[in-house]
Amino acid sequence: MLDKLLAVLADGAFHSGSALGKSLGMSRSAVWKHMRRLEELGVEVYSVKGRGYRIPGGLDLLQQQEIGQALAPLEHLHEIEVRTEVDSTNLIALDRLQRGISRGLYVAEYQHGGRGRRGRQWLSPLASSLCFTLAWRFNSGAAALEGLSLAVGIALQRALQRMGIPGTALKWPNDVLVNDAKLAGILIELSGDAAGECQVAVGVGLNVAVPDALLEQLDQSATDLRRLGYAGTRTELLTELVTELVGVLDLFERGGFAPLRPEWEAANAFAGRSVRLTSGRHSFEGVCLGVTDQGGLRLQTDAGEEVFHGGEMSVRVHEPA
Repeated sequence: MLDKLLAVLADGAFHSGSALGKSLGMSRSAVWKHMRRLEELGVEVYSVKGRGYRIPGGLDLLQQQEIGQALAPLEHLHEIEVRTEVDSTNLIALDRLQRGISRGLYVAEYQHGGRGRRGRQWLSPLASSLCFTLAWRFNSGAAALEGLSLAVGIALQRALQRMGIPGTALKWPNDVLVNDAKLAGILIELSGDAAGECQVAVGVGLNVAVPDALLEQLDQSATDLRRLGYAGTRTELLTELVTELVGVLDLFERGGFAPLRPEWEAANAFAGRSVRLTSGRHSFEGVCLGVTDQGGLRLQTDAGEEVFHGGEMSVRVHEPA
């Protein structure tokens, strides 16, 4: 029922409680409870006596039919699901892979348990970002998947550039930045055999129109597409991103990260800059030299050149005293 209510309120106009109740087949008190639920999901709802309810500025909801039509030419994308709210699109993707699906796309307007790397929660009010996961089955073993998050970053950057978003750069191992502010994050989770088939959830969170108050809560600088001038719909954005991502994953499956390395190096946000890498209780400082053919981060430290591979690591710019 919540999705039907959202579809009505998405136009940004006032709708009376009685009219909403009549069109949706519920009481006015039930309408009121649903409005409180929307506020819990981060949606700003105005209530004016005598006029009803409205969502200021409306909502840019994802359109599943348009998404399905736009992605129909992609081979072997067996399932596409768009939901109003879920725990995590990555969890859905991993579940579908366990049930035998080869490739699928799972999208949500809101995630209760959306996560970034290192266990952090991905904060995003309903319909203010893109939260989606591609389920993908690889046959080359877990070791061959090194550099996958970097390849995904390349796909995102390509699509964003094509849609007119300037200045995007890539941060090892899983972020898209603009002027050192985070625009998108990648979370890859896998299960399977170290030497055989692996089931992979490729999760993406992309800021589209995030409230100022939420950006101020984050522990790092962040931005969104509206601030960068994007005027298209989230549906158009999603289809562009997924189309590019499927192509890059096919390429990665055939040749790994090495063929994509020069493109990633050209977009490296921290190239030649002093950084601090944190892994658990350990930290390392050095100058970012780039990455290896396997996607490892190359740092020039006091001990010489060292290579670090993806895991629970964080990299930040560090200006030595």
